Amino acid sequence: MTVHDPILAAAQRARAAIPDDTVMLRAAAELAREYAHADPRIYWPDLLASALIGWSALAGAILIDNLAIALACGLVSMLALYRAASFIHELTHIRKGALPGFRMGWNLFVGLPLMIPSFMYEGVHTQHHARTRYGTAEDPEYLPLALMKPWSLPLFILVAALAPVGLILRFGVLTPLSLLIPALRRKVVAEFSALSINPAYRRRTPEGAFARQWAWQEAGACIVALALVGSVFAFGWKPLLVYMAVHSAMTVINQLRTLVAHLWENEGEAMTVTAQYLDSVNVPPPATLPALWAPVGLRYHALHHLLPSVPYHALGKAHACLMAMIDAESPYHRGNYTGMIPLVGKIARSTMTRRA
Repeated sequence: MTVHDPILAAAQRARAAIPDDTVMLRAAAELAREYAHADPRIYWPDLLASALIGWSALAGAILIDNLAIALACGLVSMLALYRAASFIHELTHIRKGALPGFRMGWNLFVGLPLMIPSFMYEGVHTQHHARTRYGTAEDPEYLPLALMKPWSLPLFILVAALAPVGLILRFGVLTPLSLLIPALRRKVVAEFSALSINPAYRRRTPEGAFARQWAWQEAGACIVALALVGSVFAFGWKPLLVYMAVHSAMTVINQLRTLVAHLWENEGEAMTVTAQYLDSVNVPPPATLPALWAPVGLRYHALHHLLPSVPYHALGKAHACLMAMIDAESPYHRGNYTGMIPLVGKIARSTMTRRA
């Protein structure tokens, strides 16, 4: 959508051009050097415990006949698998060689069984962090949601709810067909191979080592998709429907988290680093629920845009240090919010504002 009102357009340009706060950025750079080490003693136990709890609880939701206990298992499964799946974000920022085998382990335990192999995010998310791409039409993870129509927000969530169906079609149908039809393959790679929210985003054909990673991951996800469909004939509908319900709920929570990760008020202008920070959201302690709906450091999303190389387990410490280092007038304080509901309300009210 385009803002035609000259006053609104001028306000938009002013937001995008907010001068960079050198004190905040200098402090952030110092912390980036101090906290850049990814600790395998934290990553591996967290991932493995989350995956084990998630898949075990999913088995309980499928096998247990008592409805209340089955629903409780489903809830535990959703939260645990959501946490495990959130490590895909860490994969895009971990320096090469920092965590040997972690990408392979994540894909085998989480990515492939959920049909979200890491190739769908690697090489995509880093473009969201590019200084000149954030918030523009070339950003795969940005839409001016706060400036769109009121119906756009429910649609944004509905699309997420249908993700398991879309993923089965993507890997169980389009993958094998595209291997036989070159034109379809080009379309699948460009338009259906990224975990992005910008419908105009197009991926390039992978090359080299990444192309080989893509190939085995896509083959694995294809096998999972076909096995899920085949499970209906072997075990009936219940296992598949429970799996899809948990997967759908997990994806909806993530979409709600995405909805409040930014203010979504930019409409294509290149933004300063400080403007990008102020368009992003931290939900730090003392709030407790963000630990569930924004796990693995995602509650510090604005800080992450300042410190993309800092691993999730160090973001809380970095946040505390920044709060102690900077004064009350720093823009850093304006990126901190209290919870999801006020942020959803803010975006919803913005979509209801009449624009020329």
